[in-house]
Amino acid sequence: MTKQIIRTDQAPAPVGPYNQAIISTGKLLFTAGQIPLDPLSGEIIGTGDVTKQTEQVMHNLTAVLKAGGTGWQEVVKTTVFLKNMEDFPAMNAVYALYFTEGQAPARATVEVARLPKDVLVEIECIAVVP
Repeated sequence: MTKQIIRTDQAPAPVGPYNQAIISTGKLLFTAGQIPLDPLSGEIIGTGDVTKQTEQVMHNLTAVLKAGGTGWQEVVKTTVFLKNMEDFPAMNAVYALYFTEGQAPARATVEVARLPKDVLVEIECIAVVP
């Protein structure tokens, strides 16, 4: 299997031994989980506000998808990690802006004990590269 590493300065740089995304030979792009980091300052956006944090996460994922030659319309699966499941409605309201009902991907949402940098939300996705 061959793979292509995707990196963009329009999303936060990896803070560990991983890449922003990988495209596999099958033309699938697998993103790393994105948290609400500003790609320029490296600062958390929206401390304590899951709506603002989700907006930044989706912005970061948009940049990674674009760098991989794809977009939201090609996303086939997402995984959402929430610090508190009570934040689901606020996260979902932002998330829903990126998909129409007919083209929304499969999704899993889980509550976790802790996320990197103590953020409230992290999202990863898999997309087809046309």
